[in-house]
Amino acid sequence: MKIRAISRRKFQFGAVAVAVSLLATGCGAPAGSSENDAVTLRFAWWGNEYLNAQTERVIDAFEAEHPNIKIESEPGEWASYWDKLATTTAANDAPDVIQMDQKYIAEYGGRGALLDLAKQSGIDTSKLDKESLASGQYDNAQYGLSTGKNAYVIMANTKVFEAASVPVPDDTTWTWDDFMDTAAKLSAAGDGMSYGAAYGSNEADLILWLRQHGENLYSQDGKLDFDTATAASFWERLKEQRDSQASPPATVATEDSGAGLEESLFGTNRVGMAWWWTNQLGSLETTTGSSIKMLRAPSTDGKSADNGMYYKPTMFWSASSRSKHPEAAATFINYLANSPAAGAILMTDRGVPSNSEIVEGITPALKPADTTVVAFLKDIAPDIADAPPVPPVGAGSVQNVIKRFTDEVLYDRMTPQAAADAFKKEVEGMLATARK
Repeated sequence: MKIRAISRRKFQFGAVAVAVSLLATGCGAPAGSSENDAVTLRFAWWGNEYLNAQTERVIDAFEAEHPNIKIESEPGEWASYWDKLATTTAANDAPDVIQMDQKYIAEYGGRGALLDLAKQSGIDTSKLDKESLASGQYDNAQYGLSTGKNAYVIMANTKVFEAASVPVPDDTTWTWDDFMDTAAKLSAAGDGMSYGAAYGSNEADLILWLRQHGENLYSQDGKLDFDTATAASFWERLKEQRDSQASPPATVATEDSGAGLEESLFGTNRVGMAWWWTNQLGSLETTTGSSIKMLRAPSTDGKSADNGMYYKPTMFWSASSRSKHPEAAATFINYLANSPAAGAILMTDRGVPSNSEIVEGITPALKPADTTVVAFLKDIAPDIADAPPVPPVGAGSVQNVIKRFTDEVLYDRMTPQAAADAFKKEVEGMLATARK
């Protein structure tokens, strides 16, 4: 389900701003509970039926070890999760423990709605890797602990490659020209029934492209950090994918963007290459019934060390700054991040754990796809660059803006340069409004 970019941004900004106003009128942080007090924590997350059942199991395991802390579940769906969280935060009624996305770490943390976990004595970060910790930091505060890491990659459907008699390219040396050529050959073999590659118009796609050109979407101080000419070249490439028939016509791509995985071009074995996160490998193989090979991002010069790839936190565990039980919330978050028992339940469905000891402990029990992901993330480590800066306050809907301008280009309503200029101006306005 799509969420309209502007309306959600305004809702998010307004609700969180009201929440900060309420926080500012409070009488200081709420008192914590002693270790022996019986307390109840509300815990909100988004997910599907499988993740919901898995999360309930980890709650049961935690309560068995901590009989004085009861967890009230508040599962949700991505499409409505953020509006609901903004509303409860504005009403000073946010859940105690919150599953958080990196796009909103600054949005909530920077406005005072999240607890600084670094100040909680019940949380041990000594076994979490530095990159994962940094990804949850904003303005010198630790607003989230990463649930695990993944990477943005091209998933190659080997069934489509085999049907087209096209070899899977060497992802350690391939360039964008190689990518385009391979995709065009797959499309030609598909004869209008299948296509070579999906477009790749998410925020991560633009970030990789900018990083390959020595730029970033955001700077460390929360401003835009790219030239419009570089952003224009991103949309030029997508337009070239369309014109060379390496990717579907714009109308087909638009219809596909609204389809669920089971009905999508990739899910029905009608596109050879598409961008996904590594933790989605198992679902993709189950849905397609095909062997899926993960490929590094292409680069401009054929060097994998220059492809701009990075480890991204899948999501975070955060806590409300207005929780009446910050010590108990910290105890629960520490359990989720560091307990071997929790790791054995959560496995890698929220990313490969940031705690290396947890990874070592669960590896023998991993499914084949998950074992492949763990090995892949380890294999690409020598070429991984530092993660990009945390998105600043006001950047929560930038991905939707990128997709909208991609449509403008693919439907020839705007030139790539015009789209890049308008995109930068609009996002600068979003960030400036959020800073007021």
